[in-house]
Amino acid sequence: MLVPVTAPAPAGVPESRAARLSVTRRLRGRLVPLLYLAPALVFLYLWTYRPLVRTVQLSFYNWNLLPTSPMTSAGLSNYARVLSLPELGQAGWNTVVYILALLPFTVVVPTAVALLARRVRGRAKTVYQALIFLPTLVTPIASAAVWRWLFDPRSGPVNRVIRALGGEPVNFLREPHAAIIAIIVVSGWSLLGFATLVISAGLTGISADYPAAASLDGASRWQTTRWITLPLLSPTVLFLVLMTTLLSVQITFPLIDILTQGGPDGATTNVYYLLWEYGFRNFDAGFAGAAGTVFFVCFGLLAVLFVWLSDKLSFYDN
Repeated sequence: MLVPVTAPAPAGVPESRAARLSVTRRLRGRLVPLLYLAPALVFLYLWTYRPLVRTVQLSFYNWNLLPTSPMTSAGLSNYARVLSLPELGQAGWNTVVYILALLPFTVVVPTAVALLARRVRGRAKTVYQALIFLPTLVTPIASAAVWRWLFDPRSGPVNRVIRALGGEPVNFLREPHAAIIAIIVVSGWSLLGFATLVISAGLTGISADYPAAASLDGASRWQTTRWITLPLLSPTVLFLVLMTTLLSVQITFPLIDILTQGGPDGATTNVYYLLWEYGFRNFDAGFAGAAGTVFFVCFGLLAVLFVWLSDKLSFYDN
């Protein structure tokens, strides 16, 4: 058992003064790290917490975003409007569809690609990884412009291939079922490289001693992958599931705005695009603030759930 012992005061220094010097040293030791963190904390407050608090405040008022127009108190009426909004059901369902449909692009395919990439050696591995990661470097605006040309119903390469195979051309951006599939494909294509990079990093953190020991025991490559690699990769996989759930709505937003504008007939609208329409097209800041607060609480609860599941289901190399 360790017993803390107070250091004796230096010779010639009164005990009261020595105590004050000890407190000063402790405060200085705690203050220095905070000074290093201060710039990040300031920007975190300015760009995250202050707008969040302002959004919650706006949700209790009616305001049209004009500086010359006064804000009027609305109580909880904006929240009642959000929960009774007819378009909210379809936007919420589309959000769930986006999340579930993007999981193969962010979990299943990247895991398979990263496992296959481990067999590539030398410079070819670097080229292989660069080609996979390349779509991540393309901005959403540029990728949306390219994919709009690819999906063109008259002269787009995709419909040319469909005609060559004997099918009828499809207007991918103006037909409800085809439009949401097009948004999912473009979003998944842009996320694939980042997810593969994260999975590759997770594989790098797994010690090579485990597969080597398994091979000595006669385990096949598939058995090693199934019973050793994938369980130890579970924290990385759960992280990607969490990121897909929380960020898929934001990632699809610019593509929806450029390619379909939420149409046709709301078939591709998600909750963030619905919030943006009411906030910046209808100039209803109170309603948008209430919607943003509701969505923040919902996604926050999902984040807490995923963190809890991660602690319960993850296997760690220890």
